[in-house]
Amino acid sequence: MRVQDIIAIKRDGGELDPEQIRFFIGGYTDGSIPDYQAAALAMAIMLRGMEPDELSVWTDAMLHSGSVVDLSMIPGVKVDKHSTGGVGDKISICLAPAVAACGVPVPMISGRGLGHTGGTLDKLESIPGFSVDQPVERFCELVAKHGLALIGQTEDLAPADRKLYALRDVTGTVPSIPLISSSIMSKKLAEGMDALVLDVKVGAGAFMKTEPEARRLAETLVGIGSRAGKRVSALMTRMAEPLGEAVGNANETIEAIEVLKGRGPADVTELTYALGAEMLVLGGKAESAAEAREKLGEAISSGRALQTLKDLVAAQGGDAEAMDDYSRFPGAAHTIDVGSAEAGVVQSIDAAEVGIGGMLLGAGRQVASDEVDHGVGVTVHKHVGDEVAEGEPLVSLAYNADGGLTDATNRILDAYTIGPDPVAKGPLIIDVIRSEPA
Repeated sequence: MRVQDIIAIKRDGGELDPEQIRFFIGGYTDGSIPDYQAAALAMAIMLRGMEPDELSVWTDAMLHSGSVVDLSMIPGVKVDKHSTGGVGDKISICLAPAVAACGVPVPMISGRGLGHTGGTLDKLESIPGFSVDQPVERFCELVAKHGLALIGQTEDLAPADRKLYALRDVTGTVPSIPLISSSIMSKKLAEGMDALVLDVKVGAGAFMKTEPEARRLAETLVGIGSRAGKRVSALMTRMAEPLGEAVGNANETIEAIEVLKGRGPADVTELTYALGAEMLVLGGKAESAAEAREKLGEAISSGRALQTLKDLVAAQGGDAEAMDDYSRFPGAAHTIDVGSAEAGVVQSIDAAEVGIGGMLLGAGRQVASDEVDHGVGVTVHKHVGDEVAEGEPLVSLAYNADGGLTDATNRILDAYTIGPDPVAKGPLIIDVIRSEPA
């Protein structure tokens, strides 16, 4: 079998058979197929696409390129959640313990932030001492004992994806929906979950800018999961402005903790309940979304959800006392307000520009090797539809070094559009796409 023949088939719009796909993924993983041939095939896939069954085989080959976690010894339906990334998206930190406190095991392997989108691992590492680097054996132990685990991807889980992801980043093939979908699902299927809830973001601060793009991605992800024998739900959620008030790492983690204390921002709280309700239904702990929301509310109001997070933080080496004493989190030396240049109503906010502003302060990475400053970030005071007076703060910036302060300030000012007219916000949850019950 020749790699150039496989490339040619896809170049000409053909469908790869399972043997060809497994030959390619195996060879690329072990290094016998070089990057330049993998790049050619990735570009061919981006331009020609993949058929549903072809994509399922591709995903299966990627997930079996390394170890597959076995959580069958843990009772119950294991349900995970994945977000396609946005600005201010700290949902996993409050969602996972709330769902686990309701009896659904949550095995969660998360990623780091790059560019304008933050990463759950970076936020978690703002908790003093918290370790996301846990071996698979420990991951299983945590899920069994605490009902959840929050760790980073291990070296032996879907190694083909790690190589292909890096290649796509430098070859202009990141936007391919088949490659995006197989990347997400190969990692999720490898972690041993039984069901999955996806948060597919759409809008200025998301990777998918339009609803048709987001819907196509959501349907593709649900299809892969369904053909793999998993129940999957995808919520299409609006990312037209930052989620919540905090954009950063320590400040986002604190905001997530506030949700577990019943004091979180309305949009962060609502998305936690919406995703959590879907997870409880898939996990067999509720018959309906209404019943699931009631159970989530009880877990939060009783303090069980917060205690679940505290127990996990301690188990993963973190300072559980920081959950109540926020002064134990890293902070910033300086804070300034960024005032509006005019009076009016906030018409729109370019969430990506706010995210880039936080990155310039040190809260994110321009390249994967950049260090993150966990204490800096942005606090959003004015959202879409809010009235603002001239000079009134739109945001506050917390920073340690002023090297990126001017650029961050200018970007955030440019992100805001102020006008005279009232603005009605669109719904936070645009649609829900579900796989058919098995």
